[in-house]
Amino acid sequence: MARKIAVIGLGYVGLPVAVALAEKFPMVVGFDVKTYRIETLKAGKDVTGEVDGAVLRNSCLKLTYDVADVKDCNFYIVAVPTPIDENRQPDLTPLIAASRTVASLLKVGDIVVFESTVFPGATEEICGPILSELSGLRQGVDFNLGYSPERINPGDKKHTFKTITKVVSGDTAESLDEIAAVYEAVVDAGIYKASSIKVAEAAKVIENTQRDLNIALMNELAIIFERMNIRTSEVLAAAGTKWNFLPFSPGLVGGHCIGVDPYYLTAKAESLGYHPQVILSGRRINDGMGAFVAQKMIKMLVAAKRPLNDARIGILGLTFKENVPDLRNSRVPDIIRELRQFGIEPIVHDPLASAEEAHEEYNVVLRPLIEFDQLDGLILAVPHESYVSEFNSYISKVVEGGVIIDVKSVLDKDALDASKRLNWSL
Repeated sequence: MARKIAVIGLGYVGLPVAVALAEKFPMVVGFDVKTYRIETLKAGKDVTGEVDGAVLRNSCLKLTYDVADVKDCNFYIVAVPTPIDENRQPDLTPLIAASRTVASLLKVGDIVVFESTVFPGATEEICGPILSELSGLRQGVDFNLGYSPERINPGDKKHTFKTITKVVSGDTAESLDEIAAVYEAVVDAGIYKASSIKVAEAAKVIENTQRDLNIALMNELAIIFERMNIRTSEVLAAAGTKWNFLPFSPGLVGGHCIGVDPYYLTAKAESLGYHPQVILSGRRINDGMGAFVAQKMIKMLVAAKRPLNDARIGILGLTFKENVPDLRNSRVPDIIRELRQFGIEPIVHDPLASAEEAHEEYNVVLRPLIEFDQLDGLILAVPHESYVSEFNSYISKVVEGGVIIDVKSVLDKDALDASKRLNWSL
């Protein structure tokens, strides 16, 4: 059967997948419920920065927000967000909605592959039954399920959809082979066939859980070394001379993967009667680092004899990581909230973030750089390339004797020490 492909959800994950598939398959439809998203993509602009405008304009990908344009497809890839709610529990609302949409289109012989990060079992226990119930078709008989975890790393131009090994799984041996064949046509790095859908789901959540825990260890070490008055970066540089020392570093852990995926695994574990110890401990440490950075700023202002009541604090960067516009689950707002507890309203700038989204999601008003003057303290929270390359010009915006915090230790320590400003980094 000739596969006519639909990608449901055109965010950081779905769009690169859809564009790559459109290079090899005669019919690929990219569907998103957001009208504005489709219109901007049709104009050749990807606000996520993952796909170049020229590539978009020259792509054969059909873009639509009309579900009727998807009805002729027979291979569906679902790549919608899977966030957590305010209680840090999995929020499957987008996934369920996407499953309902696909169910309304499902035909005998179709295959539905999920790429959204979920807890092990979700594809077969939640999505599959929705597809069966609403379509009237039997999963594994009339249509097939698959799961292929996304591994998109926003802003990374080296490790891309085509260059990362693609894990695939299916509910039957035959569907696995068909799913593998579709991805194999576009993924240069090759395919890994997981033994089951649950194995593939579990592999995805532990990839980011492992990274989360390693960063949590570095963050806890940073907290300890701060009390010892030694720089974590210098300790890590010394320890890194051993061949098997893992190169992790402390920082703010946000985004839609590392700061979220572990909660999907722990929620499933708790539903089975097991309360995870190590994973949740790591999450608590990482979730508390924003407040820790803010409190360090306050301590350093006091040490520098700068007034707290009218302190002017600048924060550079609001997105969840450097050189991307993604604000989802950013931990920089944690720094802002903690400073507000001390009566300080920081001045925040980010050249990549959406001002509207920043205000809507975090009640943060982005300010122009011209307002960054006579600062008592400055926090380089997100080391966008534009900040790091021109940071010497930012030092002068801080009064002599003021405070500079370099969260990710990307700045030249000697230059900071020579600036006549107190400085510190995680």
